[in-house]
Amino acid sequence: MNYELIPVVIITFAALVTFLVSLYNFFTAPTVGRGAFLQETESQSKISILIPARNEENNIGNCLESCISQDYQNLEIIVLDDHSEDRTAQVVMARTLTDSRVRLLKGKELPLGWLGKNWACHQMAGIATGEYLLFIDADVTLGKEAVSRVISTVKSNNIGMFSVFPTQILTGIGATVVIPIMNWLLLNFLPLLQVFQSDSAKFVAANGQFILFSKETYQKSGGHAAVKGMVVEDMELARGVKRSGVKLMTALGGDLIKCKMYSGFGESIKGFTKNFYPGFGISGITFIIMISLFLVIYLLPAVFVFFSLLWLPAVILVLLSKILISLISKSNILVEIIAHPVQMVIMYITGLKSVYLAKTGRLEWKGRTL
Repeated sequence: MNYELIPVVIITFAALVTFLVSLYNFFTAPTVGRGAFLQETESQSKISILIPARNEENNIGNCLESCISQDYQNLEIIVLDDHSEDRTAQVVMARTLTDSRVRLLKGKELPLGWLGKNWACHQMAGIATGEYLLFIDADVTLGKEAVSRVISTVKSNNIGMFSVFPTQILTGIGATVVIPIMNWLLLNFLPLLQVFQSDSAKFVAANGQFILFSKETYQKSGGHAAVKGMVVEDMELARGVKRSGVKLMTALGGDLIKCKMYSGFGESIKGFTKNFYPGFGISGITFIIMISLFLVIYLLPAVFVFFSLLWLPAVILVLLSKILISLISKSNILVEIIAHPVQMVIMYITGLKSVYLAKTGRLEWKGRTL
């Protein structure tokens, strides 16, 4: 028996499995923009768009404009100014003067045991009057048909929670290299349609940049109060909803829901670090073993292929996965292929850092310890 072939076979098989996952996602991943509009004769349930904003003067104007411009009219738009130190409140106040659906809420002091975003969302949910609560981040922009498309899907499928991974607007080398790692982690390992189709709690994904709840689902699940001290509250909310038997769907943003998440390398790394380890909900040791295996499977073949062509099938499978995921998430294919080795190293180092900061209580975001 040729024992040298064993690692080649194992790693190639692992690359094949995740290639099949990315291929499955390429053809089946739910994407906002596909599906029917609401019928004109159908009554429009009121939707509360809830936007937590802390130092978002550069983003909140575009976000509000995209909300105001929706073809779905029965909306209220509430922005909570979470103790911003810039002109966030002034920008929002100007919009309240031109559209009566927009409301500015001043955030209360952060109570002990709460994280800032969770507390902001909790406050807004407490005064929202809509039958559906749509939480979006201030750096998200919505195409004109986004809300009508989402609510049509939610109603026709009796969905209690609907989340979206927006299409990322990438600016600068740092963001262009780092942010696609997050899409790779999602679409290379999770068959996204199964979040909706499977009853198993193993198939869970959510993104706090865009989450819509029916008010009934939100209240029954305990809302943000149930996850008040959790860094990756979106995933915990999704797990709770899935365990309760309520239908959950997670989709991609397509051309209708976009986000300019981070602009530079440092900010991108910091944001990735904040969510990476906590998002998996596993022990630190298990997480480190997992990302070490990622490094072995998705980087080492690219090195070993220069010494033996036996590794070529694994390399090809990894590259095909990258191409498919780039097409799904609308990122630059050439950049993704060239940057792949660097991305894997960044993924690993950031993962170790995420574990360390989480375990030592030193994770920070927007000037607050998480």
